[in-house]
Amino acid sequence: MYIPKQSISYWKDHEAPRSFAPLQANLTSEVVIVGGGITGILTAWKLAKEGKQVVLIEAGKLTDGTTGFTTAKISAQHGLIYDHLIRTLGKEKARLYYEANQEAAAFLNRTVDGLEIDCDFTLQDAYVYITTNEMRPMLEKELKAYKQLGIDGGLDQASAQMNLPFHVEEALVMRGQAQFHPVKFLEALVQDMAEQVHIFEHTRAESVEGKTVRTSDGFTITGEHLVVASHFPFNDFDGGYFAKLHPERSYAIGVKGTNTFKSGMYISEDQPSRSVRAASLENGEQLLIIGGENHPVGNSKQKTMEHYEKLAEFAKEHFGAQDVLYRWSAQDLITLDQVPYIGHSHDNIYVATGYAKWGMTSGTVAAGLITDLIVKGNSRYAELYDPKRKKLKPTDIKTFVGQNTKVAKDLISGKLKTAEKTVDSLQPGEGAVVIVDGEKTGAYRDEQGQCHFVDITCTHMGCETKWNDAERSWDCPCHGSRFSYEGEVLEGPAVQPLKKK
Repeated sequence: MYIPKQSISYWKDHEAPRSFAPLQANLTSEVVIVGGGITGILTAWKLAKEGKQVVLIEAGKLTDGTTGFTTAKISAQHGLIYDHLIRTLGKEKARLYYEANQEAAAFLNRTVDGLEIDCDFTLQDAYVYITTNEMRPMLEKELKAYKQLGIDGGLDQASAQMNLPFHVEEALVMRGQAQFHPVKFLEALVQDMAEQVHIFEHTRAESVEGKTVRTSDGFTITGEHLVVASHFPFNDFDGGYFAKLHPERSYAIGVKGTNTFKSGMYISEDQPSRSVRAASLENGEQLLIIGGENHPVGNSKQKTMEHYEKLAEFAKEHFGAQDVLYRWSAQDLITLDQVPYIGHSHDNIYVATGYAKWGMTSGTVAAGLITDLIVKGNSRYAELYDPKRKKLKPTDIKTFVGQNTKVAKDLISGKLKTAEKTVDSLQPGEGAVVIVDGEKTGAYRDEQGQCHFVDITCTHMGCETKWNDAERSWDCPCHGSRFSYEGEVLEGPAVQPLKKK
């Protein structure tokens, strides 16, 4: 079964309607937003509508981060979250979480209609399904939580079985959710606000002092409010986010199948996880998007390309797929209590992070919450998502200790790691740790036969990065920073590139 050599997202398989130059001068603005994904773009758009002067900067190109590499489900059904929230935060906050995400979905629907955006927005029911009885008790606990919170949903194995071409033991549905093409949606918003908002691409925020952001090119932007929407906060030491966020990678493929998929959005509670939804190709044919295979960043137990191969096998077995048309992966951040950190961080700084794979609704929640804090000074969701919340439950403390113990182990084991190959044995398109002049070095041989050498020590906190063969990158297992084979930063929290050798 053919799988593309290069990663390409279905959502990014078109030319952006416009691009923006890098920042070339010092600026002053009311609001400075760092990050050009769904959170940053929506926040900029909302604040512009409120009459605020806004500068938006993005380290790469708009939507080139996690937003452009999602499965793009607009849903308040974030796995089996509500039983957990009732047990850890109480019924009132659990309901507030549901209402925040439902409100976000309704906003997206209104905006698509109001601006007449062609982005394949369709209402869909969302399902969590199981294929064995092992996870049934958890599904039934979540059903009880739905009833307590008044969520429109319930057990519906029959509908799931009708739409999925494999055995489903049980399924929990949340009705009236949605899906869309996130990049086309956000590109329309960018077009709509381009004359009001100062937008700069290829402009990386490197540090912040007081009200001033400094970029990697040495320019500054000073603002009354700073919104950090850079996925992993680039100023992570300020809030200690490196110790409170767990980074994971997950994978997706786009295929055409011979078995018609009817409707709905699906995710399994069984492991390995599988996510299924449909989209439309330009010629009107159905594209199936199959996702899953998540693992901690830099800690896959197999070659990363094998995750795509397993998704392809699943698509072939159950949907009759022949070739993989698209493949992409995404990075997600998970908080200690599974609720994102959104809101006022400190001084004039606001942060939005930790969406745990549900960025379409969580990013929209963040844009609304932060806009309300800047414009009105308050939000009904502020306490729930407060980045400064300190009341950790026993389960949160256990997660915190476990995550940071793992980081310490990764730091030590990375330093002890030996060379995997010799430079001469590297094939085109292959990367590995080698020895050069007596030192461990990251090496990648490109398709033209040229070798690229980097110091594999992450510039964030000194962990040793690992080679990711599927994305051809150096990934840090400690806090999730990722670098290209030439050493450029692909994912934070690192802001400095790997040293070239």
